[in-house]
Amino acid sequence: VQLVESGGGLVQAGGSLRLSCAASGSRFSINTMGWYRQAPGKQRELVAVINSGGGSTNYADSVKGRFTISRDNAKNTMYLQMNSLKPEDTAVYLCNAHGVSFMTDRLFEVWGQGTLVTVSS
Repeated sequence: VQLVESGGGLVQAGGSLRLSCAASGSRFSINTMGWYRQAPGKQRELVAVINSGGGSTNYADSVKGRFTISRDNAKNTMYLQMNSLKPEDTAVYLCNAHGVSFMTDRLFEVWGQGTLVTVSS
């Protein structure tokens, strides 16, 4: 299973971006998915997570009320709508997924390669 992020870029403070994370592969099912970010010189931090059905979400305090995580299971894609962006949101954003492979009958955890979000002041 592979994850590919898209949608990053340069935006002014107060602006919006929508990130996407598409999963591909054969015979798998994804459970929990999440967005993480890592700023230069800082540790990776959890931004938001969403359960398999999309009905349960959790957010880091720093993004509550500004970011919205969602998923479309028919498309094996997760999204992160980011509004009211701040310079401190600048980071590489990575998606993460936990699931099961029906080819190997094993659980897996997979990461995307990341997409850069830069917010200018």
